[in-house]
Amino acid sequence: MDRSGFVKLAVAGIGLVVLSFFVRGFGQLVLGRDVAELLQAPFAVVGFLIVVYLFVRATLDAVGVWTVENDEA
Repeated sequence: MDRSGFVKLAVAGIGLVVLSFFVRGFGQLVLGRDVAELLQAPFAVVGFLIVVYLFVRATLDAVGVWTVENDEA
């Protein structure tokens, strides 16, 4: 994975977490609280797991175990 891919994945993960808040908010208005929580959960879990993966990957890069390549030629 290069640095640009790392950043794109970080934006996607954070975007999914933010999207889950919007899904829950609008879902509560339209469908009710219980259904909104069920619709929100997959977005929140996947986004959170992506962010945790990126944290572990960045930590391993800082230690020098698993490097993230530069996209410079």
